[in-house]
Amino acid sequence: MKLTFDPRYNIAYIQLREKNETVTSIKISEELVIDMAADGSVYGIELLNAKEQLENKNALHLQFINAATGEEKGFDIAA
Repeated sequence: MKLTFDPRYNIAYIQLREKNETVTSIKISEELVIDMAADGSVYGIELLNAKEQLENKNALHLQFINAATGEEKGFDIAA
């Protein structure tokens, strides 16, 4: 999994797997696009207007939580 953020265009992309085939982009809303393969596999999630969606105008804060252990780690990505 890979997360990218482009502050020039205010777009975040969560890539769940490498695109090794053609994907279809499904526009869920004005701010959310899902890339899917023909078999229904999700390849990625694109957040348009990312800073506003993630409710912090100055930075993106990522919080990782291990659901099994409860361990949490987080960090900010400057915008």
